[in-house]
Amino acid sequence: MEGFGWYSYEITKRLVENNPQHEFYFFFDRPYDKRFIFGENVVPIQLNPPARHPILFIVWFELAVKSALKRYKIDVFFSPDGYLSLASSIPQIGVIHDINFEHYPKDLPLLARKYLQYFFPKFAKKATRIITVSNYSKADIVNSYKIEPSKVEVIWNGASSKFKLLEMEVKIQCQNRIAQGCPYFLFVGSIHPRKNVHRLIEAFALFKSKTKSDVKLVIVGESMWNKRDFKLTVDAEIKSEIIFTGHVSIDELALIMGSALALTYVPYFEGFGIPLVEAMKCGTPIISGDRTSLPEVAGEAALYCNPFDVVDIAEKMQMLQDSKELQQELQLKSIERSQAFSWDVSAHRVWEVITEVLQKNHL
Repeated sequence: MEGFGWYSYEITKRLVENNPQHEFYFFFDRPYDKRFIFGENVVPIQLNPPARHPILFIVWFELAVKSALKRYKIDVFFSPDGYLSLASSIPQIGVIHDINFEHYPKDLPLLARKYLQYFFPKFAKKATRIITVSNYSKADIVNSYKIEPSKVEVIWNGASSKFKLLEMEVKIQCQNRIAQGCPYFLFVGSIHPRKNVHRLIEAFALFKSKTKSDVKLVIVGESMWNKRDFKLTVDAEIKSEIIFTGHVSIDELALIMGSALALTYVPYFEGFGIPLVEAMKCGTPIISGDRTSLPEVAGEAALYCNPFDVVDIAEKMQMLQDSKELQQELQLKSIERSQAFSWDVSAHRVWEVITEVLQKNHL
């Protein structure tokens, strides 16, 4: 799972476990894994058709979900990825993480772009309440869709407790396994245009050309839009210095994150950026883009760069590698800043919003 998936998992698991007196109906669009049924108070419902295409999204939410909400007498519909049923009169809470498609539409396939740009303004107006994950995203949603600010609640994301400080011996073992025993910069996320991986690679190539360092670049994640054939071009001379792991388990990711020289996370658009919190919980130094929500999340725990400036990214890599003092300073700031983020707190605040909607609906 990536951002939306982990958000759905971490929040709904806590909602179920913390509120055993309530019954939760989970709507799935395919056969479900029993690991996602978090308690006896969960009723899993598979609705057809599988919603894996914009046209099927419409059928699923406007017909299947609408019908299920009425059939099961649902009090409130909570959507952790913001998609709502426009045809239903049930109170609905949508989590709109960001609206990147309004600013960089060409980063998405045409049909997905058209769907999001048409429906999300309608979802924002339809929602009884909106939850978003950063003050940046709230301002963007309010300004772009002309939404009353009081309708939008900001609740930050968290990170798994698996991310934590590692002993040096564990770090060395991970470096040996992942990066031929070398220190490494790390990127985590889908290889999607807005994640800016191509500029990160260009910056790393420039960094390597100016230093005799043995530092590698490790990229954890795979292409988000396989059918679009989005691929990265890597020069032969730098190719051996870059390790693509593909997707890894969360246990392995926690080891890779905690063993990195730094997280190099330079998207040019982000609604939150969960890898930043994962790095902070590991005490891993961060090089971050300076746009959108990223400075709000990382605070003083990152070295910032212009994500559109390859030279600037490379210079920050050089600066961090050359200074043990800077590494130690960012490590301490990361650990301190990480205390501001908790899935437990996030889930508690989500439940408060749900409760407010329930109480208002039953008055």
